[in-house]
Amino acid sequence: QQLRGREGARVRSAYREAAKEHGVDWKTRNYRPDDFESGDDLNMALSAATACLYGLVHAVVVALGCAPGLGFVHTGHDRSFVYDIADLYKVEIAVPVAFRVVAKGSEDVGADVRRAMRDAMHEAHLLERCTRDLHRLLGSEGAKDADYLIDVVELWDRRERLASGQNHGLELPW
Repeated sequence: QQLRGREGARVRSAYREAAKEHGVDWKTRNYRPDDFESGDDLNMALSAATACLYGLVHAVVVALGCAPGLGFVHTGHDRSFVYDIADLYKVEIAVPVAFRVVAKGSEDVGADVRRAMRDAMHEAHLLERCTRDLHRLLGSEGAKDADYLIDVVELWDRRERLASGQNHGLELPW
């Protein structure tokens, strides 16, 4: 509980600093998970940004064979571990994106935040960072193939290993 309390204080402080930096009026975090549009633009932006972050982190957690519900700081939820790991990046990536989108003005906050998060997570190499950080946190960083596997995709036919992030459609024999 103390760790969650400290994390909450850290995030609230980040909200205040981001509001000041972007010239956005900040009152409080107020949202209803079952009603996205019930919040103001900033609360909708923060919800959309953290949802994007949780999605990426959840994908990494599951891809590495970890249990998303077995958290250390967060507990009692089927994504507790996802929330623990996402908190490592929330203040760096999700909070600035949400405040930046609202400061610019937006007619579709959710869509604009999702696109901005996509770009920010790509720029930050978050998929690779999260994978490396999880390996480090769980003591598996000594695995010889860990860094290699980040940049490799195995195709369904398993004939060969190919670099990720490229279109290999024209190179295939069929």
